[in-house]
Amino acid sequence: MRFKRFGKTEMNVSVATVGTWAIGGTGWGDVNKADSIRAIRAMVDNGVNFIDTAPVYGKGHSEEVVGEAIRDMKREDLIISTKAGLIWGEGIDGIERDITYKSIMWEIDQSLKRLGTDYVDLYLVHKPDFKGTPTEETMRAMMEIKKSGKARHIGLSNYSVELTKEAEQYGDVEAIQPPFSMVDRSELAVMEYAKSRDMGVMTYGSLGAGILTGAIRTLPNWDPSDTRYSFYNFFKEPKFSKCQELLKTLDAIAEAHGKPVAQVAVNWSTQNPLVDTALMGVRNVAEADENCAATDWTLTDEEIATINAAIEKYEA
Repeated sequence: MRFKRFGKTEMNVSVATVGTWAIGGTGWGDVNKADSIRAIRAMVDNGVNFIDTAPVYGKGHSEEVVGEAIRDMKREDLIISTKAGLIWGEGIDGIERDITYKSIMWEIDQSLKRLGTDYVDLYLVHKPDFKGTPTEETMRAMMEIKKSGKARHIGLSNYSVELTKEAEQYGDVEAIQPPFSMVDRSELAVMEYAKSRDMGVMTYGSLGAGILTGAIRTLPNWDPSDTRYSFYNFFKEPKFSKCQELLKTLDAIAEAHGKPVAQVAVNWSTQNPLVDTALMGVRNVAEADENCAATDWTLTDEEIATINAAIEKYEA
């Protein structure tokens, strides 16, 4: 396993982070709890020290699964991050954004309870709410949570450069979590800004919800409610066919190394100097072992340039 310094937090993080969105189950097809627990433990056994979750993943289920998976581990050896700002419950239709002071202060206690821990290493605002909640109010809650010791560090997820700068006026933003992969480079600007401010950068979506594993070669016919349809444009035409062309480049590089395509995608993300750690969603031990094995080797500069050229064609 390779490690990097996580910005100003000074935490030494594995370049692979356990991503637990799919473990939440909702909208991801059949997900087995026992398999999820074994997958998390397998990632840790392979040298991963960072686990990311959020209350909204499965409406608390993901945090509970993480809590169960780490119960017998040394807490000080792990870096745990979770998030605030997406809530559900009585009187709420589906999921609602709420980054008010009152909600965030309530949410952290619920998350700690589900995780079975006294603190998280990183607490993130999951998304801006765009409902007029003052940034000062949101950051006041986050800073109080840090001061209380319930979170060692705080940061932002899915925030633009402009909103990140605004948040910095009211507190120390120590990390960001944007999407980043071969099929989604839309947030490069905020990643570059974060690096200039010495923030830790943890990216999600490294495997493009599975399409960059090479396992999806024909246009999928999932249930219309499947999360992947609403979040990603590359599971529909015309992007799907373009992605298949990109995969041909990855196939050739994977074959040259005798490695799976997924490991090429993982290394492309984790070798990027803007990325400190990349979230990797896992639902079973086999996926965990394969993702972690990527850190045993690296892509050459020439291979990265070849991939980047193929990405330019995909984006055109």
